Amino acid sequence: MKIADCNNIMDFRRIARRRLPVPVFNYIDGGADDEWTLARNTKAFDDYELLPTQLSDVSTVDLRSTLFGQPVDWPVMIAPTGASKLFHSAGEPAVAKAAAKFGMVYSLSTLGTATIEDVAAAGDGPKMFQIYVLKDRALTKDFVDRCTEQNYTALCLTVDTPLAGNRERDLVYGFSAPPKFKWKSAVSFAMHPGWLYRAIVRKDLDLVNVTSSKVVSKFDSGVVEYVNSQFDRSLTWKDVEWLADKWNGPLVIKGIQTVDDCRKAANSGATAVMLSNHGGRQLESTPAPVDCISAVADALHDRLEIICDGGIRRGTHVVKALALGANACSIGRGYLYPLAAGGQAGVERGLELLRNEVERTMALLGCNSARKLGRSYLNHRP
Repeated sequence: MKIADCNNIMDFRRIARRRLPVPVFNYIDGGADDEWTLARNTKAFDDYELLPTQLSDVSTVDLRSTLFGQPVDWPVMIAPTGASKLFHSAGEPAVAKAAAKFGMVYSLSTLGTATIEDVAAAGDGPKMFQIYVLKDRALTKDFVDRCTEQNYTALCLTVDTPLAGNRERDLVYGFSAPPKFKWKSAVSFAMHPGWLYRAIVRKDLDLVNVTSSKVVSKFDSGVVEYVNSQFDRSLTWKDVEWLADKWNGPLVIKGIQTVDDCRKAANSGATAVMLSNHGGRQLESTPAPVDCISAVADALHDRLEIICDGGIRRGTHVVKALALGANACSIGRGYLYPLAAGGQAGVERGLELLRNEVERTMALLGCNSARKLGRSYLNHRP
């Protein structure tokens, strides 16, 4: 199968499975524990039926919206995910270029394999940087300053990673960073010599935002070990206030799901929330993000932008999330599978398919503007 033959996001998954070493594919594909939350993130959309209204003028469908004070061509954004060069040599800059072409916000992870500066130079579209409040506050402040210098639109604080979730597929298939090769996975790595060359010789998988910082001069036990040592389990909402004070712009809190936490986010200086369980990769048995939207929207729609982060595979999923009260959706695996399948061309093909699905769904629903979506278009099946 070629990317031109893909008809939906999950078709790209099939190509990605062939093109990546087994441990790497299962890293992108897997979740925590029994992966119930991972599966539920997508399956939960099935609990919402679309209620079309007929004989509506849908000769044109307007998907335009705003996000973080910026105009966007449609209310879907690229979620921050680490180390894109794990999946394709073109990495983060290629995705940023594709996002700019489709009028979307692109998000760069602290643990990315391209620098804040390189991604800023890759395209003209609005950009968000995903950050952690680390034990070394000077490093966090350095990231904030670099984002300010490079005119990033928004900052996104991930708060659901006091430690890593129990991702058993990584244990089974031997995925680690830096890569450690088990006999069980050796054959698969050997069948992907280009990936090995990039990882070992070119060192494409370095966490370059950390290594390029002027704040950290040396890494006695390696970069990955250093970063792992920087995660701070003592963080509170006071730390969010500290970050909001340092960053003069839209601040997004990623990894919360309750109305109470979203209210605390707003009170601490956040302007948006990403309702997220980290793609089912952290705490098992948490709600699907789509199921959290309506309560948060009812309580805080006038104080926060709401982004549904998790499980988006189809245009119908996007429309349902918007109808429930989300301002936008974000996709992670929804672009990583296409990236692994075909680099920038794969991402552009995947985004084209997803956007077409959203527009088609809107027309068949009888709604000609994303701004008009509401719960009258939905039936929730308990």
